[in-house]
Amino acid sequence: MPEPLIECVPNFSEGRRQEVIDQIVAAITAVPGVLLLGVDADADHHRSVVTFAGPPEAVLEGALRGIAAAQRLINLDEHRGQHPRIGAADVVPFVPLRDATLEQCVALAHRLGQRVGAELGLPVYLYEAAATRPERVNLADVRRGEYEGLKQSLGRDPARDPDYGPARLTPAGAVAIGARQPLVAYNVYLNTGDVAIARKIARAIRHSSGGLRYVKAIGLLVNGRAQVSINMTDVRSTPLQRVFELIKAEAARYGCTPTESEIVGFVPEDALLEVAEHYLQLNRFDRSRILERRLRELEAARQRGAAE
Repeated sequence: MPEPLIECVPNFSEGRRQEVIDQIVAAITAVPGVLLLGVDADADHHRSVVTFAGPPEAVLEGALRGIAAAQRLINLDEHRGQHPRIGAADVVPFVPLRDATLEQCVALAHRLGQRVGAELGLPVYLYEAAATRPERVNLADVRRGEYEGLKQSLGRDPARDPDYGPARLTPAGAVAIGARQPLVAYNVYLNTGDVAIARKIARAIRHSSGGLRYVKAIGLLVNGRAQVSINMTDVRSTPLQRVFELIKAEAARYGCTPTESEIVGFVPEDALLEVAEHYLQLNRFDRSRILERRLRELEAARQRGAAE
């Protein structure tokens, strides 16, 4: 039976110093079995998203080494960026891929949390499927007040006590460690520099404010442009085009329009195919007619035949 394949997508609070990003990535990829899928750095967000995969033990060790490198290299007392954060290694989610389950990812999150608390001395908060209490399921609730707010409350407010590690902060902050299904990070830019409009649109589309299910959103100012920054936790149930169309409709209320969008990290192929089918109105389209898919099927069948 093949070994489970787990994805890990840590977000680090550094998007400007390439040498620091390179050192964090090198620490992760030094672990045998780790496969680096990609690195997305954003100077305005002052944040980097590293995506890697591998068998459970390799991914666990890679995540630990990445957190340790960020702890050594990033000082949050000197960090200013558009994106909310509580730590140098801000969030570290595990995602089940091939032959893996969400329950396995939850177990990994707990094991990593224990080691980060014991070996690195950082406070750890478990979120999403790994959360130990209902008020920590939502990452936004864990990060409320950000690093600066956590500095004021940690050790004074028992509600902010970590799941693992000490109830005190260093300049590396805390780490949110979780387990979740695949997520699509999707940003939409508007033809305005008025960030208040982006915030109003984010409030209208996110589920917590009465908007679309499986959508989390905030409004940011990025490189002089208003941006609606979105995390989509289930693109099968709430597809990309539905989010984009609602943003377009809400933006029209304020006399503006989306100018472009971007995906940070990786996206399931089917999610983009659904967008194409929607806008091209391919109502009876058979995805087996996609050339590359058909070639992959035939090559796989030939390999199976050769193996037999």
